[in-house]
Amino acid sequence: MPERKRKLASVPVSSHIDTFCADHMPPAELLPVTDWAGIPELAYPDRLNCASELLLGMIEGGNGNRTALRFPGGSWTYQQLYETSNRIANVLVEELKVVPGNRVLLRGPNNPMMAACWFAILKVGGVVVCTMPLLRERELRYIADKAEITLALTDTRFADECEAAFLTHADGTERKGGRVVHFNSDAHYSLELMMRKKPLAFTDYETAATDTAIIAFTSGTTGEGKGTMHSHRDIMAVTDCFPRYVLKPTADDIFCGSPPLAFTYALGGLLLFPLRFGASSLLLEQATPPHLIKAIDEFKPTICFTAPTAYRAMCGMLAGHDVSSLTKCVSAGETLPVSIFEQWEKATGVKIIDGIGATEMLHIFISASGDDIRPGATGKVVPGYQAKIVDENGNDLPPGSTGRLAVRGPTGCRYLDNIEQQRRYVQNGWNLTGDSYKLDEDGYFWYQARTDDMIISGGYNIAGPEVENVLLEHQAVMECAVVGEPDEERGHVVKAYIVLRGEHEGTPELVKELQEFVKKRIAPYKYPRAVEFTDALPRTSTGKLQRYRLRGSSS
Repeated sequence: MPERKRKLASVPVSSHIDTFCADHMPPAELLPVTDWAGIPELAYPDRLNCASELLLGMIEGGNGNRTALRFPGGSWTYQQLYETSNRIANVLVEELKVVPGNRVLLRGPNNPMMAACWFAILKVGGVVVCTMPLLRERELRYIADKAEITLALTDTRFADECEAAFLTHADGTERKGGRVVHFNSDAHYSLELMMRKKPLAFTDYETAATDTAIIAFTSGTTGEGKGTMHSHRDIMAVTDCFPRYVLKPTADDIFCGSPPLAFTYALGGLLLFPLRFGASSLLLEQATPPHLIKAIDEFKPTICFTAPTAYRAMCGMLAGHDVSSLTKCVSAGETLPVSIFEQWEKATGVKIIDGIGATEMLHIFISASGDDIRPGATGKVVPGYQAKIVDENGNDLPPGSTGRLAVRGPTGCRYLDNIEQQRRYVQNGWNLTGDSYKLDEDGYFWYQARTDDMIISGGYNIAGPEVENVLLEHQAVMECAVVGEPDEERGHVVKAYIVLRGEHEGTPELVKELQEFVKKRIAPYKYPRAVEFTDALPRTSTGKLQRYRLRGSSS
């Protein structure tokens, strides 16, 4: 990739004609401090379009014939991805009348056309609002209303609910000008038909580095999703922090993973990171553990991005599947239990790279790889970021103390039109993630709990995930979640919701066995005084556990 001239970015005037994002940005006093902590790669120019940086840069560097995207049934080179996104960009401008700053909803599973549409929207100066295929009409309507969207590009197989959502607003009034365009279709109204005679070339719109590029909606672990706005500079910054300094991919790597591209974890791991380093990505429309492990066997990827539960599940599927191509495995979305880390390493020889990120921060900001990994610890601060532990009043706490995790760096939280949540998340310029952590003397961060998952029982502070980690070591336990249940005597008691492995039954005898199992491994006051067996745990479409729903059922 050719070296591009860089200078420290000031705050350029927005290039957007549609000023919705700027108009709905949090006030200046509630914005996080953004800094790049001395990382030279993060000094981007004032004018920056991340689509140009990622795609055009590879073409100009003579890498157009390299494979960019792989998928069951074929592959696309960088040149094919570039030209397809150019054709779609021409459609957006000429046929669909998209102007810079317009929000465009994008819906579909992980496939090449989803990726091409993502880049095309950014090329024309639009704002991508990518949604997960599992979202339903009500959820899509909420997103369209919140971001004031009138155009959607959808995979034709997932179009029905999108069509219904774009007919009306939540209050039942007509959505004026609403339009849904299908792709991966040969119908007469399809995007492919509109693209057919469009030129292969397109001049990317020159956006400001600070213009909003995407609005990512949180997956709703605590209720209704919130829109988070990230700029073109943010998009590039996450490609030049975690992957460059921790993951360290090469152009020969093949990335794979399970989350949908609407999840920022996947956006980085399955699109931004491989393309930044000239590598390729394996896009799977179905990537549950049975499909993912089969694809690893067949396509021989080298880097995998998925969640702890998937690694646990795949451990039981290794017989008959060759996963020896994997050299690096990344886990995020939830804390990685030591038991899963050890089980995967024993079975494959690969140490899982744990990490914490957030939709509000765009991607991973604490992690460690290789010999720097300490099982059980999330890791150290990723270069480019700063992190610390603070008390309830925002005061710094010394190493060894448990408190709230505060982080800042080149990315930060900017909620769409949500001042109340912005005040909670950003305080004194720092992003407060809602996680309780402990920092040791060596700079490693150890996850304790979500701050709302800390259970206070009989005067003791009990971290629910700590109890979960112990329960997961028991042979009868497939999955579990631990929350606080109101109790008149103790304030709260520890309650465990447990999904058993198929051959076990939820008997009173097993309850006692599990309670004694916990008592023998951690302080006895932490054991679950209440146990409920269930067929499944409530999760978001990205696999995150929704403990708030369990707390609600216990109250």
